[in-house]
Amino acid sequence: MKGKEISSLGEFGLIDHLTKHIQLTQPTSRKGVGDDAAVIDNAHKRTLVTTDLLLEGIHFDLVYVPMKHLGYKSAVVNFSDIYAMNGTPQQITVSLGISNRFSVEDIEEFYAGLLLACETYGVDIVGGDTSSSLTGFTVSITCIGIADEEQIVYRSGAKDTDLIYVSGDLGAAYMGLQLLEREKRVFDKSNSKEFQPDFAGKEYLLERQLKPEARKDIVKMLAEHGIVPTSMIDVSDGLSSDILHLCKESHVGCQLFEERLPIDYQTAMMAETFNMNVATVALNGGEDYELLFTVPLHLHDTMAELSGIHLIGHMTKAENGSYFVTRDGQAMELKAQGWNHIPESSREEEA
Repeated sequence: MKGKEISSLGEFGLIDHLTKHIQLTQPTSRKGVGDDAAVIDNAHKRTLVTTDLLLEGIHFDLVYVPMKHLGYKSAVVNFSDIYAMNGTPQQITVSLGISNRFSVEDIEEFYAGLLLACETYGVDIVGGDTSSSLTGFTVSITCIGIADEEQIVYRSGAKDTDLIYVSGDLGAAYMGLQLLEREKRVFDKSNSKEFQPDFAGKEYLLERQLKPEARKDIVKMLAEHGIVPTSMIDVSDGLSSDILHLCKESHVGCQLFEERLPIDYQTAMMAETFNMNVATVALNGGEDYELLFTVPLHLHDTMAELSGIHLIGHMTKAENGSYFVTRDGQAMELKAQGWNHIPESSREEEA
């Protein structure tokens, strides 16, 4: 059954419909939706701002991504950027481009996921915009966070003697994507409305792809132990790409060790099913949203007592380059082979 047409509400009616029950919970949120601009009072804290743009057909496929999951993920990927600066996300603004194939109920589902993420992480929705779209569904979210100036962690602070850590495990989100794409291809060929995808025993991979979490817990744990990383980034484009961002901004090199990469059992099994090298999946998969960070060498013993993080390598002098050391001791130069949102053909056309 076709849902309620968005045109029956109009732009302002839709915004009011989606946001009328929003309650502000952050003391810094002085004025939210309903005026010409939001009002935020961050007193003596530093304000952190990040924006993500998600385009249907580029960043997500609604054939297998439920609108509620998309809403949740759209918010969380922004929160992750703030945590990667060692900050706390507090507000978001949400702008949507909506084609006429979507109903009011579809957008309600998206907002249900968005609101769940905000409730989970203690973030307020304070504004945004909607517009019609000729190219499907577009999501643009801006997140505002805060941090004490001395606590902010940049990509540029790593030293050549620092240790490299990553939270959680790597590659699961990418394998979840491969699984979804495989089942979509089977569905397309089946031409049957009775088709049931084969996801049994692979729930963790699907969750990592469809409903990722930002590592608020890791930031909190480090703060409780008085540890401020020297550099940090979230693993969104792939470990190899993101460690090279840290190396470039900090003017250092690095060594990562294959035997130390944290990989979940489901990830390893699915990589074998797809005849993929699991280390390559961990290095280049992307969308893990784990925290990749460096700390001084003298904190090694303290870090060893913390749970949920893994020592995967160390920084070196820039002239030594950036390498991945395999289990048999071979050193392979790291290359940025993770997710690239702008393909070569597009860049050539723009040049």
